Amino acid sequence: MADLVTQPVVLVGEGWDDYGLVDSGHGRKLERYGDYRFIRPEPQAMWTPRQSDWDAHGEFVPGSDEDGGGRWRFDRQVPREGWSLAWNEVAFTAQCTPFRHLGFFPDMAPVWDWMRRMLAGCDDANTLNLFGYTGVGTLALSAHGQVTHVDASKKSVAQARENAALAGLEDRPVRWLVDDAAKFAAREVRRGKRYDGIILDPPKFGRGPGGETWRLEEGLPGLLGDCRQLLDAESRFLFLTVYAVRMSSLALAGLMDELFAGLPGTIEHGDLAVREDALRQAQDERQGRLLPTAIFARWSNPG
Repeated sequence: MADLVTQPVVLVGEGWDDYGLVDSGHGRKLERYGDYRFIRPEPQAMWTPRQSDWDAHGEFVPGSDEDGGGRWRFDRQVPREGWSLAWNEVAFTAQCTPFRHLGFFPDMAPVWDWMRRMLAGCDDANTLNLFGYTGVGTLALSAHGQVTHVDASKKSVAQARENAALAGLEDRPVRWLVDDAAKFAAREVRRGKRYDGIILDPPKFGRGPGGETWRLEEGLPGLLGDCRQLLDAESRFLFLTVYAVRMSSLALAGLMDELFAGLPGTIEHGDLAVREDALRQAQDERQGRLLPTAIFARWSNPG
């Protein structure tokens, strides 16, 4: 039986050449994306910024609805069709989207590293990326074998395929599927399929390609239960992230502990966070603050 670790874990994302959290505070954050800087809302940044002047190319101004809405305001020219960034060998396009993010989630970088460690020594893994979005995690996994990438958005899957071509990785063994993630997982269970690893990043609310409605609190137990049936004692990992919900990571771990009974390994939970890098650039002796971004739970069974 998998061991449940009740002490929370913090997975910290550090900046790299093409991304960094420059500063944060007063409900906002300043980030660099290659040659461009942007300000976005961040309710968890309740402290005071450490820099007095935030020089940015643009800012996302939120609407009155706390669940969404808003618009970008630009002070300098920004390529509207996007620009190329990279994480290790994975290249992708960053772009100011209407949903306030920029086409990828940089706080997932330590998760991509962790999944690769879990698959170390395995070159023929079969992994599944549910709610795969624009495919950066998929391309990271594809270094270890076949990946099935599933997302309900036709536009996101098309962007993921374009990112693969941009990175020169279009020949890697990836199945790109436009499908409802929960329905796909249920069909895979009926087909008797198995995977070496699964990553899932479900939204709080969403719709499938056929108009299916997804609500996290209602749909997650069944989806996670199906994912459990796609894993066995030889599988390596499952990683679940959840954003923008009033929920504890311990609740995710408790659900996983119940559903994963019978498997070996370890269940952990905690926060994803990104470290500010402005202080290192300024050679300030203080360490960059950690900005929490999401909660997670994970099952691991290293080979």
